[in-house]
Amino acid sequence: MKKLLLLPFLACLLLLAPPAHAQRKSKVKVKSGATLDAASRLQPLFGGATVAQAEQLVGTAFLTDIERSFASRPEASKFFADKGFEYLAEGKIDTAAYRFNLAWLLDQKNAAAYRGLGIVASRGTTPDQSIALLTQGLALAPNDAALLGDLGASYLIRFEQTKKKKDLTTGVEFLQKSLAADPSNALSWQQLARGYYLQEDYAKAWEAVHKGQSLSMSSIDFAFIGELLAKQPDPQGTFK
Repeated sequence: MKKLLLLPFLACLLLLAPPAHAQRKSKVKVKSGATLDAASRLQPLFGGATVAQAEQLVGTAFLTDIERSFASRPEASKFFADKGFEYLAEGKIDTAAYRFNLAWLLDQKNAAAYRGLGIVASRGTTPDQSIALLTQGLALAPNDAALLGDLGASYLIRFEQTKKKKDLTTGVEFLQKSLAADPSNALSWQQLARGYYLQEDYAKAWEAVHKGQSLSMSSIDFAFIGELLAKQPDPQGTFK
């Protein structure tokens, strides 16, 4: 199944080069006794840093630049989140991760920062961290269709690993909520088709596939279509 990187992204903006001072190596002790260093910039939420620790890590010079360049921290946070999604679309995962971390640092109420970090975390061997981050974002924006869709897809991924029916049910429910909020989300339709397939409701799976197809052919996962065809022929005869 295609993972969370198969998502719609924000419109392209001018590329932002990492500030020179943000590249300097530094270390900050955290309460647990672990050490934050340059690598922590690429870990979701700076590897568990507090806001104060993360501010120390990125440096006073960076924060001063932000105050000069943006009207407010929330405005700067939105800018960095937007840049993060742009870098994700280009496949520059580490650069995107740092931008999303900066977005979180500047505004812990920016749901997009948690969504972006959740997508980054989906590269892990389990979706647990991704689910946790997306859930934090959803608490801030409970009707966000993209967050709902990403979270639903993450639960389906976890179900395929654990086979716990609760994960499958939860995943389908989040995807249904995503489409109630935005029926034009072709990727959520395809993920919902996967959910119905896992529930062995192949007729509903085909309905969801065709709804997604009618919105965007690029959303189609042909490997999944092959799996679905093995269970039931396409009632519309589009896929054979």
